[in-house]
Amino acid sequence: MDQSIIRISKELSDIQKSSDLSLAVACRDIDVRNVKALIMGPHETPYEFGLFEFAIRFHKDYPSKSPTVHCVTTNGGRCRFNPNIYSSGKVCLSILGTWRGERGEEWSSAQGLESILLSIQSLLSSNPYENEPGFEDANDESDKKSQKEYVQKIRHETLRISVIQRLEGYLGLTAHGPPHVGEEASDGDPDDDDIDESSVPFEPFKDLCKRRFLWYYESYLAAVQKGKSETKVGQIFARMPFESPGSNSMDGKFNYTELERRLNIIKTAIDAEPQKWAEEGLASKARESTVAVNLQHQFEQVVEAFKRGDMPHNVFLENDNPFVWVITYFGRPMTNLDGGLFRIKMNFSPRFPEEQPRVKFETKIFHHHIASDGTACYSPNPLKREDVRSHIEAIFSFLEDDEPAYDPRKIVNPEASKMYWGGGADDKKKYNRRLRRSVQQSMEDFPE
Repeated sequence: MDQSIIRISKELSDIQKSSDLSLAVACRDIDVRNVKALIMGPHETPYEFGLFEFAIRFHKDYPSKSPTVHCVTTNGGRCRFNPNIYSSGKVCLSILGTWRGERGEEWSSAQGLESILLSIQSLLSSNPYENEPGFEDANDESDKKSQKEYVQKIRHETLRISVIQRLEGYLGLTAHGPPHVGEEASDGDPDDDDIDESSVPFEPFKDLCKRRFLWYYESYLAAVQKGKSETKVGQIFARMPFESPGSNSMDGKFNYTELERRLNIIKTAIDAEPQKWAEEGLASKARESTVAVNLQHQFEQVVEAFKRGDMPHNVFLENDNPFVWVITYFGRPMTNLDGGLFRIKMNFSPRFPEEQPRVKFETKIFHHHIASDGTACYSPNPLKREDVRSHIEAIFSFLEDDEPAYDPRKIVNPEASKMYWGGGADDKKKYNRRLRRSVQQSMEDFPE
C-alpha cells in the first residue's frame, strides 16, 4: 500500500481515538486523501464553541510536502474570520507554506494533521487583532478600540455563521423559522444497503454538531446577552485597518435579538428529535431491523450486568421500545450523591451508532457536567461507541468523580462550572451545597 496512505490513515485514527474534544476529522472510505476537519472555537475567546470546518487535501508526496488546507466556514466566501483565515478560505500558516515564517517554522515530515489543526486553533485567540502582521504590538488607544470592535463582530459572526447557519442547514430550517412541510431532509432508511455512497452528501459532523449544540447552548445564550449589552440592533460592524472593503473582510450588522430567536428554534428542533427516533424505533422493532435487534440484545446484557453489580441501579425500556432506555441511578454511598435517586433517559436513533444517543437526566440535579435542561456531558470510549455499556459507564464515571479535572470543552453548565473551578474554596463549598440539595430533592421528585 502507498506509504502516504498508511501515514494519513494512522493520523486520522489517532485523532479520532484521542481525548481532545475540540477536534474532529473524517473522510470517505474510498478517498482518504480528502479529509474534513472540525475545530471547536476555544473557551474565553470570541470564537468560543464555534464550529469551524476545514477541507484538507493530502498530496501523493505527503508527508514530504504539507497538505492543502481550505477553510469552509466563510459564509460562502463572504466572511474573513481571522487575519490569517481569509474569506476565500485560504489559511495563512508558515507550516503550510502559505505564509513566510521564521527559520524552523516551515513544514517538515515530523509534523502532521494534528499539528496543523492545533496551529489553526491557536489562531482563534482572545485577541485575534494581533495576528495581523504589523499589529502584533499595536497598543495605542485607536488599536485598543479596534481590538474590542473586532472581538465584538467575530463573536456575532461565530454564532451566526459557524453555529446557527450550520445547525439550520442540518435541521432543514430557514433563517425565518421551521421548514415548510416536506422540506426537511430525510436521513434515509438505515437498512438500505443499495445506496451509492458517492451520491450522498458527506456530512460527517452532523450528529456531533447537534450534540455539541446541546452541550454549549447555555454558553451561546450567554454570548448573546454579552453581545446585547455591548452593541445595538442594526449597528454596523467596524472595519479593521487590515480588511479589504467588500472582499476580504467581515462586514455586517449586529442583531443579537435575531440570533437568540434562531438559537431557540434550533434548540426546539433538536429537542424534538428523540421523540421522532422513538416512533421510528417502534417501526424498526416491528420489522426486526439490525439496530433494533442489537439494542434489544444489549439491553438484556445491561440488565444482567446491573443484577451482578454492587449498586441497585436498574433499567427498563419505555413502552417496550429498545430505542428508549430509562435508567434509575442510585447515588453511591460516601459520595456527594449518597442518598440520591436519579432517572436518566437514553434515546437511540435508528441510525445508531452513526448517530449517538441523546442522554438526559429527567431528575433535576445541579452538576457541572449536566446542563440545566438535563443534557449530560460525557465521552464514551471512542473505540466502543456502539457499546451501550460504554456510554452508561462513562455517565456513571463522571457522576462519581470526586476530583474532576477542569476541561473547558465540557462546560455545559456555566454556573456550576464557575462555582466549582472558577472561584475559591468558598465557591466550591457553595457548589457542593447546591449539589447536595439537589440530591436530597431527588428522592422527593422521583416518580412513583
